[in-house]
Amino acid sequence: MELAFHFSRWLHIVAGFLALLVFWIPIVTKKGGKTHNRIGWIYVYAMTIVSISALYMGIFRIFLDPASDQDRISFSWFLIFISILSGASAWYGIRVLRFKRRQEKHRNVWDLMFPILLLLSGAGISIYGFTIAFPLLQYFPLLGVFLGVTHLLYWLKAPRLKMHWVMEHIAGMLTCCIATITAFTVFGAPKLLQIQSVSTILWFIPTIVIVPLLIGFSNYYKKKYNPPKNRATLER
Repeated sequence: MELAFHFSRWLHIVAGFLALLVFWIPIVTKKGGKTHNRIGWIYVYAMTIVSISALYMGIFRIFLDPASDQDRISFSWFLIFISILSGASAWYGIRVLRFKRRQEKHRNVWDLMFPILLLLSGAGISIYGFTIAFPLLQYFPLLGVFLGVTHLLYWLKAPRLKMHWVMEHIAGMLTCCIATITAFTVFGAPKLLQIQSVSTILWFIPTIVIVPLLIGFSNYYKKKYNPPKNRATLER
């Protein structure tokens, strides 16, 4: 088991650094272009490995490692949440493109399962964070609650905006970027800099920076594809 854990950790590190190296390229390149698509898939594959390995390591530390103390267990719950957040967000970002032509409510079990898991894990881990007074677990998982509800509403309602999948794809992939950078800030950066811990506010900087970027992109494409006259006509 210990050998499998170390293998997962190195796999996690390699895939995580690859994701960090390439995540910005799809953001700045032409949407739907060759570079955007190719690098985007590399990022998705890397984050899939990151998500699965993080989930395994978190479960191992909490339930199978007799040497785990309270701090290690707390950070392992964060690792589990990050794995769910990154996996659910990447899945959402891909699946909205897969069903971009839908005109009705969407009831695919897998597409509803991930938002529900994100919602429940966010709520549960946040409650756990308050019981142990750990700010990272108190507030960061609330992002999962918000996103879980948002994703569910998107799937359970018929689309009302033109090119709705563009906004949702961007939202899903940028949320995945939040998970990538936050995980590096919490785990990778302190080890690289050989410091014991970083200020709590630094853990939330990726969210603080990327959420306005996400909102900006969404508003830009919403206005581009749904100018006021067209939107009014579409919603009648």
